Amino acid sequence: MHSKLRLAIVGLGLVGKRHAEAVALVPDVELVAVVDPNESGQDAAIGMGVPCFETIGAMLESVGPDGVILATPTLLHVEQAMTCIEHKCPVLVEKPIGVSALEAHALVQMANNRAIPLLVGHHRRHNPLIRKARQAIDDGLIGDVRAVQGTCWFYKPDHYFDAASWRKREGAGPVSVNLVHDIDLIRYLCGEVSVVQAVAAPSARGFENEDVASALLEFKNGAIGTISVSDSVVAPWSWEFTSRENPNYPPIPESCYLIGGSEGSLSVPDLRVWTHQDRQQDWWTPLSATTLTRDASDPLVNQVAHFRDVILRKAPPLVSGSEGLRTLQVIEAIQVSAQQRVRLEIQDITASALGTYRTVV
Repeated sequence: MHSKLRLAIVGLGLVGKRHAEAVALVPDVELVAVVDPNESGQDAAIGMGVPCFETIGAMLESVGPDGVILATPTLLHVEQAMTCIEHKCPVLVEKPIGVSALEAHALVQMANNRAIPLLVGHHRRHNPLIRKARQAIDDGLIGDVRAVQGTCWFYKPDHYFDAASWRKREGAGPVSVNLVHDIDLIRYLCGEVSVVQAVAAPSARGFENEDVASALLEFKNGAIGTISVSDSVVAPWSWEFTSRENPNYPPIPESCYLIGGSEGSLSVPDLRVWTHQDRQQDWWTPLSATTLTRDASDPLVNQVAHFRDVILRKAPPLVSGSEGLRTLQVIEAIQVSAQQRVRLEIQDITASALGTYRTVV
């Protein structure tokens, strides 16, 4: 028996290093190994005082950690997570869970069949302000959700793409890399998406992927949503700028999500609830805003602590493999809809992999 829960990280790039920093801040958890074939990752592991392996299989056989955090390129997620499951090792895989919903479905089924915890790193759900927003909606502060508007606009500099050439390739555009976070939060706050219709424009910088896209979302509860994303627009309206979650981004006092209800509206992340005076739903009645109070803490640290509790069977996963799969389905539907210029109904792939989408008029 070990006094601390032993975690390993696969991939010590930008995100992997942030996970390592988070692990160091969680009580009763320690980093015991790293997997990274690159020299930079190996040097970083030496600085952390932990062994570094070139393959995940070698690490699992040698160290036998209590859990693994996968912070590798999306193309490797499913294969590496399956390796962890085969070794009966719980795994937290960075978003998105996989490249396609069908391959991710196979991973989720495997984890469920073997009763091995599989979590997906949609860490924003672990932010206290999101918990507060969800509570406000669940408590009926804005009535029934009828509409949502999301904006994910920012400008990534050229050196961001030059540092990793895979970021220029098909499938690595802002829809899969960035919008997946926003879609997950919108699902969590507003409900399941049933139908998607999207458009996208090719990269103005000549990359293989899109650099701007927009989607119309229809929810099972009858709500309607619109969302757009671009990594080539100079603007303040994105989670990165408005949430103050990551100190690397300059904070801006704006919001990126507007959630409209039958009795009021909520903006996120500033948590302002707008209602008519005396709850009289009348556009001639004055509106007033109340800002909700909430705690502040690092969602990545919260996520590691949650992973610990799930491994110890003290808590159910907040973002299970099935949840990550449903978010990926919406993202994939946006991509397919934009490519084929069709309106798509999302099928329940968690029940059957026979069909993922159906074209609707």
